[in-house]
Amino acid sequence: MEDSNNAHSPNEPENGKGSSRRNFLKNIGLAGVGVATGAAALYSGHIFEAKKEVSGDQKVLLTQDGKLVQVDSLEIKALEKTGEDLRESQSREGIPGRRWVMVTDLSKCRNARKCINACQDAHQLRPEQYHMNTLQMQDTPGTAPYNMPKNCQHCDNPPCVAVCPVDATYKRPDGIVLIENDRCIGCRFCMAACPYSARIFNWIEPKDAAIHEGQEYNAELNVPQKMGTISKCLFSADRLREGKLPYCVEACPNGVYYFGDENEDAVTNGTTKETVRLSKLLRDNGGYQLMPELGTKPRVYYLPPKNRLFPFEEAKDETPEKV
Repeated sequence: MEDSNNAHSPNEPENGKGSSRRNFLKNIGLAGVGVATGAAALYSGHIFEAKKEVSGDQKVLLTQDGKLVQVDSLEIKALEKTGEDLRESQSREGIPGRRWVMVTDLSKCRNARKCINACQDAHQLRPEQYHMNTLQMQDTPGTAPYNMPKNCQHCDNPPCVAVCPVDATYKRPDGIVLIENDRCIGCRFCMAACPYSARIFNWIEPKDAAIHEGQEYNAELNVPQKMGTISKCLFSADRLREGKLPYCVEACPNGVYYFGDENEDAVTNGTTKETVRLSKLLRDNGGYQLMPELGTKPRVYYLPPKNRLFPFEEAKDETPEKV
């Protein structure tokens, strides 16, 4: 009698079970080889890719969001300059061959404040913000007071540039000190370093922020400005590029300001449009600089308030009354 345990289907080969078992194991083996091969491929690809050669020369770079990062020098790639990069390069290079200088004649200032208004209108400044301001000065108790317009001195040895941690403020070859608003992080180190108190901080949204929203930034005009950044006098760098006098110089009705190129030894009066020798103007009128003992080497000169054209008048508060 046949063992029922050894019985098999008439359609199944005699060694079907063993054959099936061997095929199963064979398939498992092939699958295992495939998995191992895939794992090896993953290992050889991804792991080796992660172990790229490095030079060992590490560079510390500043990201656009103000973070310091360490990058291998082999990973650094130069990017093609965009239109924005080219404009920034132009604003930093300045106008070739020029060395701009300003002369302020204190004998002619009657505090008309037209220079201040023109500056504020051009640079998106609120009424309480000044790139150019007029101070009431009195040298001794026995002398009459006089008006002294004061702006950034555009020093040849500017302490503000030396302390900026992100290269947002810089000195151009043509003598102008500018601020790259897009780089400024609002640390205010430059404000602390400036001995002339020539810089302001945008604590709130600048004037007409909504109007200028989305506008392309112009470093030579410093518009549009941003809350939380620094602003200051720019010597109207945007006007100089067009061959025009600065806003403040052209707006003054009394001929207080001369502006021009030290390399040409020539400055032009903003009111009379008369061009004179810079060296002669300074020599004949006792021209001087503010606090030269600091070694900042200002590019703004002053002529003393002798033979004044106007008697001194107290400044009028032109701020509109609040309703």
